[in-house]
Amino acid sequence: MTTTKAVVSFLVLALLLLAVTFPMQEVAAGGYGKGNGNGNGNGNGNGGGGNLNPWDCSPKCAQRCSKTQYHKACITLCNKCCAKCLCVPPGFYGNKGVCPCYNNWKTKEGGPKCP
Repeated sequence: MTTTKAVVSFLVLALLLLAVTFPMQEVAAGGYGKGNGNGNGNGNGNGGGGNLNPWDCSPKCAQRCSKTQYHKACITLCNKCCAKCLCVPPGFYGNKGVCPCYNNWKTKEGGPKCP
């Protein structure tokens, strides 16, 4: 009986470890991954996501942040937002309505999270 309890305890611990290590996100569930297929993130996805591939985020963010004096912070936050939303608004500033997920992600204080 001790062996059975040890096995059950081990399995429960392993499942908890997996749940903490790999939490589910809306992106994984397809919540932000839909778009209209033109590659610019102007999608009609659930919650306003785009259809960029994760490897498209870096060049899109480099373009968006190219004219700011806070380049490093802009690139960091833009890449984080793009990874979640799979969308980067066109242009250097504004146009966030094109990517509602990008636009609606706020800081704890209520300000915009994404540049």
